[in-house]
Amino acid sequence: MSLAKSLMTAYLRGVEKRRLRRVERPETLRRGFELQARLFVHPPWGTRHARGALGGVPVQWVMARGVSRAASPLILYFHGGGYVFGSPDTHRAILGHLSKRAGLPACLPDYRLAPEHPFPAALEDALAAYRATARRPGGVVLGGDSAGGGLALALLGEIMRLGLAPPLGVFAFSPLTDMSFSGESIRGNARAEALLPADRVGEIAEMYLQGADARDPRASPLFADFGGAPPVWLSVGDTEILYDDTRRMAERLRARGVAVTVRIGHDLPHVWPFFHNVLPEARESLREVGAWIMRLASP
Repeated sequence: MSLAKSLMTAYLRGVEKRRLRRVERPETLRRGFELQARLFVHPPWGTRHARGALGGVPVQWVMARGVSRAASPLILYFHGGGYVFGSPDTHRAILGHLSKRAGLPACLPDYRLAPEHPFPAALEDALAAYRATARRPGGVVLGGDSAGGGLALALLGEIMRLGLAPPLGVFAFSPLTDMSFSGESIRGNARAEALLPADRVGEIAEMYLQGADARDPRASPLFADFGGAPPVWLSVGDTEILYDDTRRMAERLRARGVAVTVRIGHDLPHVWPFFHNVLPEARESLREVGAWIMRLASP
């Protein structure tokens, strides 16, 4: 256990978790996250970013120093934030590091957020962006964190259901895979969880689903059919309330013959790679994922 991890976990549990428990308006969550990301997480020196569109969806391109947008494959990454907050701006720093590690360009769709745009708006945008890149020479690697990780996996399930050309692989940090929140860790890890207040998960589901079935595979990829899917890489902390979302997701994927890599971090915070400027464990995870992506890209 690094000293940085101990300090970060204590700060998140004592400050951020309490703040997330109190904040009620989505606009307040969004402004706070944007400010924190701007102040505390930074990409590698020389990282470039540019705005554009894919399939009618606004996107932000992120390329580490020396990486061309034309390089292949493309990392198509979906930011986290419970489908309610977060943006390409909050996540372009972590994608700068992934772009550097993998030597590839990254693209972050600015998918529509709830409650203004409930399910299935986010998946519709994800699918539109993927369709616009699916024939890219060299292919596409999907990724995401938290709700964005769930979105990447839901997109994979939809790609397989529709018979579209699959991505090279999918990686997800602490993914939200079950919008019914039926995993035991939601309750069992409620106190140990460093960041997410378990007593507010129902509100996230209400804002996003707005009456839709929580077990719809397009909302909860835990219930999707992944037969024939490409390799998947997952990570989660053993004290996270979403621990069972990853554990059960891995079991389902393996049952359908999918090659799955799972990394379980001990007492690490939710989406710990996001804290790459502070945590050595975060930097190590990004190095591992970058190497995994490079192996997928190798002929």
